[in-house]
Amino acid sequence: MSDAEVECQPCDPTPETQELPPSAAAGPGPITDADMEKMPSVCIVIGMAGSGKTSLMQRINAYQHTKGEVPYIVNLDPAVGKLPYEANIDIQDTVNYKEVMKEYNLGPNGGILTAANLFATRFDQVVGLCEKRAADIDHVFVDTPGQIEIFTWSASGAIVTESFASTFPTCVLFVVDTPRAQNPQAFMSNMLQAVSILYKTRLPMVVVFNKIDVVRHEQMLEWMDDFEKFHQVVDQDKSFASDLSRSLSLVLDEFYKTLRRAGVSAMSGEGMEELFDAIGRCRKEYLAEYWPDLRRRKETLKAEDEKRRAEALEKMRRDLKSGGERVVLDMERLKVNEAVSAVDEPAEVEGSELD
Repeated sequence: MSDAEVECQPCDPTPETQELPPSAAAGPGPITDADMEKMPSVCIVIGMAGSGKTSLMQRINAYQHTKGEVPYIVNLDPAVGKLPYEANIDIQDTVNYKEVMKEYNLGPNGGILTAANLFATRFDQVVGLCEKRAADIDHVFVDTPGQIEIFTWSASGAIVTESFASTFPTCVLFVVDTPRAQNPQAFMSNMLQAVSILYKTRLPMVVVFNKIDVVRHEQMLEWMDDFEKFHQVVDQDKSFASDLSRSLSLVLDEFYKTLRRAGVSAMSGEGMEELFDAIGRCRKEYLAEYWPDLRRRKETLKAEDEKRRAEALEKMRRDLKSGGERVVLDMERLKVNEAVSAVDEPAEVEGSELD
């Protein structure tokens, strides 16, 4: 992408995104239950920096090829050096991250955030492309930036999540770095991130323990199933952080009971069947709970909007029937008042200076 293209329009569409299906060009229409059943599952992959999201995407891509499935991957990380897989839609084809930094005089994080925001302004085209391929694919995997807060707590992240969730059965894959999560405090930090994302998006979630070829994840599963075992480990460290982790484990106990878990290895491919099984159960949860709730919320908003329109129309009718007073503007008097005001203003300023 040249400098001129970034200066004129940093978010120019790629040749692929210029050819839109009729649904994308005309705007989103009403989606029925039958339409949603035919849509592929969208999996938004989120995780802390270094958790292995991109490596997991590479493994998922290879796994789908071995199963004879057609992979469809969307990369939303504008700062990744080189993708180890071929993305069907890549933010780097649309927005040049380094040029955005130069253009707006930003640092690395600001550049990533701005690039994501620019891309989000055209995200309806991305949804349209996914809809166009809906008959040929079963899953759409979305790789997000390594800086988790840039996606989860930004306007662009909300646009991406809500756009997908209103069109496709969508779930969140929260990737955990298993070797680092051996520390009770690090484990609790990951769980707090997971619960915050769950309640922000309100989408089905799978906690994916990655790198189990290095460290097994069974200990973390025991901590989630039995908080007393977690307390035994935490009590070995007498500190404020340990006391806080102990208290939080009691709060999150109910959260763990409904949370889907899967252990995978992006290096060896272990656990891929378990992961796709969890994704299938998330799809069922979306169709059974999230989609009906979304339709109810849309109907409620539509009813409220129609009520406001009806009230405004009735008020206008009452005003017309009452034949309100006619208002006639005396333009000559208005001009005189403006002239007087223009003369008085400098005098007031001069007087204030003398005081």
